[in-house]
Amino acid sequence: MARRTLALATALAAASVVMTPTGAQASPPGAKDVTAVLFEWNFASVARECTSTLGPAGYGYVQVSPPAEHIQGAQWWTSYQPVSYRIAGRLGDRTAFKNMVDTCHAAGVKVVADTVINHMSAGNGTGTGGSSYTKYNYPGLYSSYDFDNCTSQITNYGDRGNVQNCELVGLADLDTGEDYVRGAIARYMNDLLSLGVDGFRIDAAKHMPAADLANIKSRLTNPGAYWKQEVIFGAGEAVQPTEYTGNGDVQEFRYAYDLKRVFNNENLAYLKNYGEGWGYMNSSVSGVFVDNHDTERNGSTLSYKDNATYTLANVFMLAWPYGAPDINSGYEFSDHDAGPPNGGQVNACWQNGWKCQHNWPEIKSMVGFRNATRGQAVTNWWDNGGDAIAFGRGNRGFVAINHESGSLTRTYQTSLPAGTYCNVQNNTPVTVNGSGQLTATLGANTALAVYAGKSGC
Repeated sequence: MARRTLALATALAAASVVMTPTGAQASPPGAKDVTAVLFEWNFASVARECTSTLGPAGYGYVQVSPPAEHIQGAQWWTSYQPVSYRIAGRLGDRTAFKNMVDTCHAAGVKVVADTVINHMSAGNGTGTGGSSYTKYNYPGLYSSYDFDNCTSQITNYGDRGNVQNCELVGLADLDTGEDYVRGAIARYMNDLLSLGVDGFRIDAAKHMPAADLANIKSRLTNPGAYWKQEVIFGAGEAVQPTEYTGNGDVQEFRYAYDLKRVFNNENLAYLKNYGEGWGYMNSSVSGVFVDNHDTERNGSTLSYKDNATYTLANVFMLAWPYGAPDINSGYEFSDHDAGPPNGGQVNACWQNGWKCQHNWPEIKSMVGFRNATRGQAVTNWWDNGGDAIAFGRGNRGFVAINHESGSLTRTYQTSLPAGTYCNVQNNTPVTVNGSGQLTATLGANTALAVYAGKSGC
């Protein structure tokens, strides 16, 4: 199979599922629900970022790329072709992983591990940790008896058996209905739990029956560990995301797709009932994102290349009370397959191609806004019928977004107590009068965000 095809599909396999600590999963009400997805950052760099940025900014979680030993190669998608369950990938060994988890916990940040359990590799060779393997034979772990009988690629998403028993872009498909396979996967996940991991992103969950995943989860030493599952919605497809909500949270891809369309081609005014009002899954089981590492490459969502539009979309997501948000933080690319700069070592943000979207001031400042306004309903919605909107979050916060081509000056009605607040978008003071009104001028493609507890700039 062509490398490009493999990259794309492994990308889709690698794709999403968001960290949404809600419901009966791992996170109690009121917990911080924003995840920084540090895509292909090595573990030492993640540890440092938890201390310097994620903890102080109020991020609740960090998602790290797959830790298991995988095929060799510089491309990013090699991380999604495991050859053993040893922690021996390009991003660091077991010691580095454990140190990262402990360091992040000390900074108040929980850790979610991207977990590839649907499949193994597509070829033969020696892994990043020295393990020899051939497709369908991974010594000491799996033999040909542990894989599904369908050894052809998935071709029909209208056929459940084809989707869940055949091979995603030629990757050896594990028979997750088999007791031994379930046990082997659970042992891997329990090993990660023993190192302190708080939750898992279940890669390619759509390609495994929900009942198989439920069985695996029941074998964990902590069955309440957070799960977020990658199940991409497809109209009329045999496998639907709602099948998986009993296991944990599921990523709502439609949120990201529609956000791109609205910001690029429609009116922000349409966002007034965004979420369940658009037919999406219940907020309590949904993970949301503006982009992830797959969608930024295939163009189905906004990406860092959209500049101010991308920034404003992230501001909206963090201000709006639907789902639990992921902030994708990756690196510049022109080649779809390009792996991480410096092998995943981040010496400093905004150098060597690292984009560090989680640390963009306009985005990072909204994590505090979200934490401060959690549980508050939308109030005082205003729009101009076009691309300027504003809304409050109870008496805790207020945000205005101007996606028009020119500046906008107006007086907004809020539910905030009178006082002086800090517009965290540009660190300028904002006064709310005794009637709850504030007057502001927003330049084209800028925003305003104020919240209780943040008075000084």
